[in-house]
Amino acid sequence: MISYEAFAAVDIRVGTVTRAEPYPEARKPAIKLWVDFGAEIGEKRSSAQITAHYTADSLIGRQVLAVVNFPPRQIGKVMSEVLVLGVPDAAGEVVLIGPGHDVPNGGKLF
Repeated sequence: MISYEAFAAVDIRVGTVTRAEPYPEARKPAIKLWVDFGAEIGEKRSSAQITAHYTADSLIGRQVLAVVNFPPRQIGKVMSEVLVLGVPDAAGEVVLIGPGHDVPNGGKLF
């Protein structure tokens, strides 16, 4: 069990994928993402192992949820600034989490 304060410390925001590129240099197949979180946070980069269900082109314009207050992490040649969130399907492949309706970029999960 954790406290509500511990949960609230994780800053999960919604953003829109503005750019996506295959990341063939990654150890496991991945896609480089640029996600717009609105004026307060801006555009951030990420690398995600999501190639089982998504192509780079299919991600443009998609809204996703991401943790925006982890420290940046070097993933190969990419500095990942946010952790895009997903859940595993029956085969263990990542399915991205996003809102069911269009919402303003930067909205905080609560």
